Amino acid sequence: MILDQNELSTESSLYLQQHASNPVHWKSYSKSAFEKAEKEGKMVLVSIGYSACHWCHVMEHESFEDEEVAAYLNQYFVCIKVDREERPDVDHIYMTAVQLMTQKGGWPLNCFTLPDGRPIYGGTYFPKDQFLHLLRSLVHTKNQDPERVLQYANNLKEGIDQADLIPISKEKPQFSIEKIDELVLRWKKRMDRQEGGPNAAPKFPLPNNYLFLWKYALQYNDDFVDDYVLLTANKIQRGGIYDQIGGGFARYSVDVLWKVPHFEKMLYDNGQLLQMYATLLRDTNKLEYRFILKQTMAWLDREMLSEKHGFYSAQDADSEGEEGKYYCWTPDSMKNQLHENGELISQYFNMNKRGYWEEEKYIPLRTMSDRHFSKQNNLNLDEFEQIKKVAIDELLTARLKRIAPVTDQKQLTSWNALTLTGLIEVHRVLQDEDSLRMMRRAYVFLKNTMYRGKGKGLYRNFNQGTANINGFLDDYAFTIEAFVEYYSIQGDVEALELAVDLTLYASQHFSHENETFFYFAEASDELISRIQEINDNVQPSSNSTMARNLYKLGLLLGKTAWVSRAKAMLHAIQDGMEHYGSGYSNWGLLYLDILKEPAQIYIEGENFKEVAQQISNFTKGWAWIHGTLNGSTEFFPDKTTGKPLSIYICQHQTCSLAFHSVEEFQESWKANYLTNH
Repeated sequence: MILDQNELSTESSLYLQQHASNPVHWKSYSKSAFEKAEKEGKMVLVSIGYSACHWCHVMEHESFEDEEVAAYLNQYFVCIKVDREERPDVDHIYMTAVQLMTQKGGWPLNCFTLPDGRPIYGGTYFPKDQFLHLLRSLVHTKNQDPERVLQYANNLKEGIDQADLIPISKEKPQFSIEKIDELVLRWKKRMDRQEGGPNAAPKFPLPNNYLFLWKYALQYNDDFVDDYVLLTANKIQRGGIYDQIGGGFARYSVDVLWKVPHFEKMLYDNGQLLQMYATLLRDTNKLEYRFILKQTMAWLDREMLSEKHGFYSAQDADSEGEEGKYYCWTPDSMKNQLHENGELISQYFNMNKRGYWEEEKYIPLRTMSDRHFSKQNNLNLDEFEQIKKVAIDELLTARLKRIAPVTDQKQLTSWNALTLTGLIEVHRVLQDEDSLRMMRRAYVFLKNTMYRGKGKGLYRNFNQGTANINGFLDDYAFTIEAFVEYYSIQGDVEALELAVDLTLYASQHFSHENETFFYFAEASDELISRIQEINDNVQPSSNSTMARNLYKLGLLLGKTAWVSRAKAMLHAIQDGMEHYGSGYSNWGLLYLDILKEPAQIYIEGENFKEVAQQISNFTKGWAWIHGTLNGSTEFFPDKTTGKPLSIYICQHQTCSLAFHSVEEFQESWKANYLTNH
């Protein structure tokens, strides 16, 4: 029997709703779904994806909307659909299983399991005929050789359990610059010196990689790495992977030129890229970076903001059944839209062979800075900037009349926290009202909607007025990081108190038995295994972020046990990290901080925010800036009016005498600290 709608019709997840009309009898991930499989003696298909996933849509159309495939699945399997963005814990387990089986992974992720959830086979996208053949083969093997299936499930489960276990050394942590030098040296061999990024396609932005490399280049005077980071940043923001008309970055480029994106836009990328470009703007003052920061914030405000001021998770790559249709132009359509400046702007955005993609579609992209382009066209830079602004406004207005890709309106704690951290870094540099407003709203959303109260932890998701999934370690890690940064820039005591509360909660509910690393999820009878997320990827890993949080909060609050735990975590993973620097970049940032401990700058007295901003502009990331209350070991801003300004520089458990003006502080900083970097 084919149902008009399956059980997913009551789910709030857009990805699950997209499959609600499939003839497959989908169920959401739950203990009861596996109990049904046990009762009926069926295998389970756990099929995982997300709403903006192009190949997920393809497989749905080819297989899950097909009645022949659906009938076979319904007869022999219990079928479970999972939104990987809502349930990354489930995704981690079955992605690990598929990678162990096939040495590759991706989405859609399709993993077949026994009724108890232990995987027996899996893969990513399967065309219909191949998928049907696979289904029949699995049923045949289960019926003819059940012992073989059970043995394979046992072996695979053991592999999952062991996949992320890190041996803990009892030796005193030791760190050396030679380890990081070797990591960077090996990394250089994989750098594309012409187009930036890695020397292979596809190319993902991976902003945390470049934050690490940038800090390393400045800290150890590596001009090659400095140039490489700027080359990469320039190529990304001028390429088709950046939405030149509307702002925001696509998930990745399919080629080495950053030209043709996989057009989906993910919040986690854009939040991190805000931080990266703000950091580079702080240190280089490149006008291009200022422009894309403002343009990307405008896109977030315009298209990604919910009524509660949380940011939506993603925008699809497809519209009207075509990937990228919404974002592409033809030379004539662009020129006709712009009239008198059509030729100039079409040249600027390369509506020519360079911008041509396929089927008469052209992707707007740039090949040079505005300064270079205006000079080449005998225009004053200010004059061209005004022409460009008017043209982009006209093109965006026209594009907004098109049928837009679907926006997934669920709001995820971890991705909103990454974006809050990005907005904070933007505000440090721009000091404008837009970044201030957006930063404050993002903080209030996390505090009022996703925080469950003291000692109660976080929610993972918010959608259609409901938050119904408990937070995972990445939610805690990124929110703690964002709240500490918010405290640092705003002097908001409550933000620091919340960060401490969430750190205590994570330590109690996520810690591994050896009390060094953290599990990704709290203990649950729904999961066949508890895993640890160690490697940095498109997002920094939750463990590396927790280690950085513990180190920073430990130094700030005098909690030596937290500093020791952070060092123990880094010490445990450092053997071999030099072989794949890209997968350890956030760990690398912690390594750099331990090698050259950032100064702690404490500010007492009036005008905390103004003084902190002046100092931040001057120290450019080489110090952590905080308020202090009466010399307490727990440092909070003193908002008592009339108290004289006092600034202290602390490092290695030693503090300077007080400086009573920013100018006095700057002189000492120049003489005694800046030269050390």
